[in-house]
Amino acid sequence: MMHLASKYCTGIAALVMGCFFLMSCENDMTTVDMLTKKTVGVEEAKVVESYLSQDGYVKAKLTSPYMLRILEKPPYIEFPQSLHVDFFDSLANTESYLDANYAKYLVDDGKVLLQDSVLVVNIRNGDTLKTQKLWWDQTKQQFYTDDTAYIYQPDKTIVALNGLQAAQNLTNIQFFNSRGIIALPQDTAQTAPADATAAPVPADSARK
Repeated sequence: MMHLASKYCTGIAALVMGCFFLMSCENDMTTVDMLTKKTVGVEEAKVVESYLSQDGYVKAKLTSPYMLRILEKPPYIEFPQSLHVDFFDSLANTESYLDANYAKYLVDDGKVLLQDSVLVVNIRNGDTLKTQKLWWDQTKQQFYTDDTAYIYQPDKTIVALNGLQAAQNLTNIQFFNSRGIIALPQDTAQTAPADATAAPVPADSARK
């Protein structure tokens, strides 16, 4: 089970992201009341900083300039002004991070929909994922998409036309359809179209 604790929260007294998320704020209630805007079924927060933990270990740090919690059925949480997440290894060292211009957390499902210029980077080896739509399954600590995705590695760029699945640290990458995978040389990767005629590469050719 995973828990999310907030170190600082300016704008909301308590945020519950599903049954396993728990948030506490350092602001006193007067400050919270002044900074919080509430409408029917909506809670609003600014400058959000939260920590995701599992089995007593901090697994990730989430930051966002603006958040909306929608109190309807099913409930969800939106980050309409961008989202950044740092992922940590067992020694609390940052091993990867993600950025997206928009995110929507589906509380009951424990999944986050990331959209618009989604970027995931493994900072240890430089492998980079770019796509316009990506799902983050927090329970499985996994990313997946059925949209076209680009994997940039030091020696090649892989275009996954039918999507892929990968661990949060961008390892164990699996492609949904090997016929949609195209390996492009680095010097042409930035300009070649998604339907380039370069030879397809096997699904297991991406770094594990």
